[in-house]
Amino acid sequence: MWLVIPCFKVRAHILNVIAKAPSWIEGIVCVDDACPDRSGELIEAEAKDPRVVVVRLPQNQGVGGATLAGYGEAARRGGRVLVKVDGDDQMDLEHAAHLVAPILLGEADYAKGNRFTSISHLKTMPAVRVFGNAVLSFAAKLSTGYWNIFDPTNGYTAIEANVARLVMEKRVSRRFFFETDLLYHLGTLRAVVRDVPMPARYADEVSNIRIGRIVGPFALKHLRNFVQRVLGQYFVRDFNAASLELVFGIFSILFGLGYGLSYLANRDPGQIASAGVVMMAALPIILGAQLLLQAMNFDVLNVPSRPIHPFLRAVERMQAGKAPA
Repeated sequence: MWLVIPCFKVRAHILNVIAKAPSWIEGIVCVDDACPDRSGELIEAEAKDPRVVVVRLPQNQGVGGATLAGYGEAARRGGRVLVKVDGDDQMDLEHAAHLVAPILLGEADYAKGNRFTSISHLKTMPAVRVFGNAVLSFAAKLSTGYWNIFDPTNGYTAIEANVARLVMEKRVSRRFFFETDLLYHLGTLRAVVRDVPMPARYADEVSNIRIGRIVGPFALKHLRNFVQRVLGQYFVRDFNAASLELVFGIFSILFGLGYGLSYLANRDPGQIASAGVVMMAALPIILGAQLLLQAMNFDVLNVPSRPIHPFLRAVERMQAGKAPA
C-alpha cells in the first residue's frame, strides 16, 4: 500500500501529513506540482521518513495531473493499492485502513470518503459546502452512473493499481473536476466503487477553489459526460430495454410538446381546445415521462457490482509467465 500526496501551497501542513502516515504504508509519493512554496525542497530537507519519495512536475498540472503522476510512480515501485490524500491535513489518516479494506477483500476497485453518512459528520462543514456538495452529488449520479455513491468531490480515495493504470490511459480532467471525471471513466470500465463513511475536517486551510468560477464549467462537463455515458452504455456497448425506453420516451415528449405548440400557434383567437386536442398533447408527454423514469430506474439498478481488479491481476500474472493466484 502506497500513499500519494499532491503538493501545492501546502507547505504549512505537509510535514504533519507525512508524520501521520500509518506504519503499514509501504511508501509515500509526494508530488510537487510546480508548487510556488517549493514543497518538494521542504520535504526533502525536513522529512525524515525513509518511505518518502518526491516527484517534481516541471509545470503545474492541477490536482488531477499530480495525482495521476503519483499513481504512476507508486505503481512502478510496486504499489498494489494507492491511497490519495491531500497535503492540507484535512483528511484523517486513521481512516485510510477503511478505504483500503474493501479493495483488499476484493469487494471494490475504488473506495472514496463520504462525509454525508451522518449529520454529526457535517458539524464542521460550512453550510454553503453542504448545499453545494448535495447538488454536485446528484449531478454526478447522472453523469457517472454511480447512483450508489455520494460526495463525489471527496479527494480521500484508494484505488487498485491495475485499475489505476487503465484510468491513466484515459483523458481524465486534470483540474478540480478530477474526482468526478475519474468516477465517469471508472464507470466506462465497469469498476466497482465503494463509499466509506468519514467526518469532515476543517481548520485553517485555505481552499484554492473559487465556487463562482467552476459552476458553469462543472455543469457543462457533467452534461458532456452524461450524454457520452448514455450513448456509450445504451447505444454502443449494449442495446436493451432502457435504450428503447429512452428513445420512445424522448420521442413521445417531443411529439406532445410539438403538437401542443402547433395547436396554440394555429388556433383561432378565443378558440377553446377540445378534450381530444388536450389529450393528444398531454398523453404523449405523460407516457414519455413514465418511460424516462423507467429508463432511470434501469440505470440505477445497472450500477457495476463485480470488481474488475481480480481479473486484471490474473491477466497480469499470466502475462508475466506466472500461474494465476
